[in-house]
Amino acid sequence: MKKPIFIIVMLLLATHARTQNSEYDNNDFKITKAEVINHTQLDVLVWEITVAGTAGATTPTPAGKMNGAPVLGYVFPTSLKSTDVGFSETNGIVALALTSHPDFDDTPLWDENMDTRYDNDGVIWHPHWVILVEDKRVEGGLAVKQFKKGDTTVKLPPTNPGMPMYMDSPGYGVKAMNNIIKVVVPKYRINNQSNFNYDGVAAYMQVNTENMDKPMLGVYNVYSVASGNLSLPYTVKNN
Repeated sequence: MKKPIFIIVMLLLATHARTQNSEYDNNDFKITKAEVINHTQLDVLVWEITVAGTAGATTPTPAGKMNGAPVLGYVFPTSLKSTDVGFSETNGIVALALTSHPDFDDTPLWDENMDTRYDNDGVIWHPHWVILVEDKRVEGGLAVKQFKKGDTTVKLPPTNPGMPMYMDSPGYGVKAMNNIIKVVVPKYRINNQSNFNYDGVAAYMQVNTENMDKPMLGVYNVYSVASGNLSLPYTVKNN
């Protein structure tokens, strides 16, 4: 248990690191509530984050290239196991991240803007499963866990975007309306789990493709945390 607790502490410290990316530090990323509801008759979980502003209204300013591309996210760190969401067994925090990033598209199976193109809608809020690990090379203290390309011991879901990271693009439906952003997750896609803990985080991430001294996708700033202390205090409610 020491490793997950340390990662949570690193995230908590990151909430005070607001020296950069402050243009996104607004009410659209000030979380007031995080909730996961198990709709037992439908066998789906609805994950929701409520903010003080307008959920999903702020999206990143394009960098114009992959290196340095900004990523904004509403993130649910959980107590789920990596194997519950289709990864091979590995250490780290399993998180469901709702992200927007205009410089690239990492959902090759899904056409979120329904224009018959599958490579041009990264700015539209969409979900990823990721494994987060400690990484002191970035200000936020966390990064998406990487592995060596071609490592046959690593298992990713078939919906993964083909990057050497523990990342999946599951294609769940995301809806942002007024002050709530939500995503619908079928229970069978998470090993029928409905008994786990979670929290809610609003964060700024950034892509790195050139500097090997930095992670490929690191957390550089945390704007707000639902619980205030990242203790993952919330449990799934039944409806």
